[in-house]
Amino acid sequence: MESIETGRIVCAALYVIAGILHFAIPRFYLAMMPAWIPGHRFCVYASGAAEIILGAGLLVEETKVFAAWGIVLLLLAVFPANLHMFQNPEKFRSAPRAMLALRLPLQGALIYWALLYTEVFATATNAVASI
Repeated sequence: MESIETGRIVCAALYVIAGILHFAIPRFYLAMMPAWIPGHRFCVYASGAAEIILGAGLLVEETKVFAAWGIVLLLLAVFPANLHMFQNPEKFRSAPRAMLALRLPLQGALIYWALLYTEVFATATNAVASI
């Protein structure tokens, strides 16, 4: 149980840091935005704020499930930006093509990580343990 709590703290910290980076280096995140999405700057700042709030919420026992589901939804919402990066490597010359490709399945791993802190996994774990 201790490792899952440590993982939750690390996960929360990563989202808070990532959220802060949206405000510190918005140009990087603006470049990730597909043209068909309106309001690029608003989206970058809103997703950064969401990452900070959801990361902090993951640390609070009473809000961790809500925050974890929010992270899952956020990761699904930003997937087009990761796909855009992969499809337009010329805009991201400093990033190796393999790294751009790895960002896509990494989203799945991050979703799984967030799901660990939802009631879905807790219920499944308890059901298996009671067998």
